[in-house]
Amino acid sequence: MDAILADTYPDAHCELDFSTPLELLVATILSAQSTDAGVNRVTPALFARYPDAAAYAGADRAELEELIHATGFFRAKANHLLGLGAALVERYDGQVPTKLKDLVTLPGVGRKTANVVLGDVFGVPGITTDTHFMRLSKRFGWTASDAPEIVEAEVGALFPKKDWVGLSHRVIWHGRRRCHARKPACGACPAARLCPSYGEGPVDPIAAAKLVKGT
Repeated sequence: MDAILADTYPDAHCELDFSTPLELLVATILSAQSTDAGVNRVTPALFARYPDAAAYAGADRAELEELIHATGFFRAKANHLLGLGAALVERYDGQVPTKLKDLVTLPGVGRKTANVVLGDVFGVPGITTDTHFMRLSKRFGWTASDAPEIVEAEVGALFPKKDWVGLSHRVIWHGRRRCHARKPACGACPAARLCPSYGEGPVDPIAAAKLVKGT
């Protein structure tokens, strides 16, 4: 199934815009309960205003909240970013750490966010258990669990470590474009013949094709 997804989405990649490890870390924190596109509309002004960890640590809360308001849950996210900046300055000389055990100690950073940064910035294998990956892993029969750490371990055991980052991107892209939560485009799915959940959505090719979003 992954080989089929690789053929279908050869350019699958992280859809958050960033140019530094800190920018990706911040963008991923903001992406909770928001879309990548929505985050990308906010981050240019945010990154220009706060170019480093010290800037976040010393940010004016009201100004920060205003800049990230459109991503939702802006008060909680502002707390995370203020705490993140302070923690990076105090414990890591303002730099984003390169180890999972360190990343998950930072405000607003769980294993999912840590694995995004490790995989897309530092080239460290990891599986991103976002909502799309969790949903599709169960639909594909790769796991029966709803617990992110169990899904990460069980799916990780099925694939070589070197493939984990690419696998995550491909599954997430498929979840956003075809394998939707409420009405998957089963009749337009290239992996349909291998999927144990085939038929949860329209199987008619014409009807299914109308559900496909982007490429």
